[in-house]
Amino acid sequence: MRLAPLLALPPIALGIAAAVWMISSAPGPARVEGAAPALPVRVLTITAEEIRPTVTAWGNLHAAETWVAVAEVQGEVIWRHPDLEPGRLIPEGTEVLRIDPADYELALAQSQADLAALEAERAQLDAEAENTARILALEQDRLRLAEADLERTRRLAEQGTVPQARADEAERATLLARRTVAELENSLALNPSRAARITAQIARSEAAIARARRSLERTALTTPFDLRVTEVNAERFQTVAPGQVVIRADGIAAAEVVAHLAIDSFRSLLGDTPVGTTLAEMMREGPAARIDVTLSPLSDPAQIWPARVVRIEGALDARARTVPVVVTVDDPYEGADPPRRLPLVPNMQVGLTFQGTPLTGVMAIPEAALHAGMVRVVGPDDLLELRQVTTAFAQDGRVIITEGLSPGDRVVIDDIVPAIPGMALTPVEPPE
Repeated sequence: MRLAPLLALPPIALGIAAAVWMISSAPGPARVEGAAPALPVRVLTITAEEIRPTVTAWGNLHAAETWVAVAEVQGEVIWRHPDLEPGRLIPEGTEVLRIDPADYELALAQSQADLAALEAERAQLDAEAENTARILALEQDRLRLAEADLERTRRLAEQGTVPQARADEAERATLLARRTVAELENSLALNPSRAARITAQIARSEAAIARARRSLERTALTTPFDLRVTEVNAERFQTVAPGQVVIRADGIAAAEVVAHLAIDSFRSLLGDTPVGTTLAEMMREGPAARIDVTLSPLSDPAQIWPARVVRIEGALDARARTVPVVVTVDDPYEGADPPRRLPLVPNMQVGLTFQGTPLTGVMAIPEAALHAGMVRVVGPDDLLELRQVTTAFAQDGRVIITEGLSPGDRVVIDDIVPAIPGMALTPVEPPE
């Protein structure tokens, strides 16, 4: 049993030795000269073209004008327009609510009566001043006569012709005349202050009349523009107080939506600013002259509404750091035919398409042809080149290239794995 393995060893050793001899004496593999086969790839020949930057966004509509009717006087609601209900359309200049004006009519009548009394008092003062002036003139004449008589009497008394008692009597008459003239002059001197007091009282009465008339005007609420009622907080026989909101409504002449655009997207819409343009000129011209906008409800994209950019809000969005662009669409109820064509009402979600200033002489490649800032180009002798490029923006699946490519360059649009510079390619132009 132990001799069998030993007997098998010589043939195995002989076989191993024969194999080693055959391998060592065999000729080497033949070398075949030839190049690696070229890789077929699709290419796009770059041409300069005109591209209009386009940005899409969405937002919620709201009325461009709103009316919040606040009661400015207190009183009972005595009349309400039949159409003053939420959802109703009311034209401009329509009286929709009336508050009891009785208290303010009484206040107006009282102020008018006070004014009439003051006017009468002023007329009386003018008449008294005229009468006093005439009496003063008479008293001044009498004073001159009394002073002349006093002078003669004193000379006669000094000559002994008349007794001294006669001179004293003439002097008393002169003093009495002087007192009368002084009292009349004092009375006339007080007339300007009395007239000023009456004038001030008349002004106060006129102000009270104006206030009463103003309050009377505020007892009736009239629509300032064509609107759609959204809220009513006043009923007949209800007493309203000053400061109470009684009506809310939205104007129907225009609707607005705030679209939030990324800073780069907004910059692409504006295009290049001419050299030398100041900030004041840019703000005065505004983006409306450079950007066209169309608007469509998200529920019915087939509806297209022309719109316009009216302003840019004063600050970026606090969270997204986007540019808030305010867009206005005129006549949001024009051609409305529900349910086939809905009007643009507040809180409707809409999509917006912004088109900026056309860019001429730019180059665009498919987004799939850009690899981490590099583009694969078919160079001379159809060999692969990797080229660094600078991009501006992307839209519609294409990237706008500003540096790194020239018209006539052939860009590889297929994905090559691995992409080795210098590898042979067979460029194929895809059918248009």
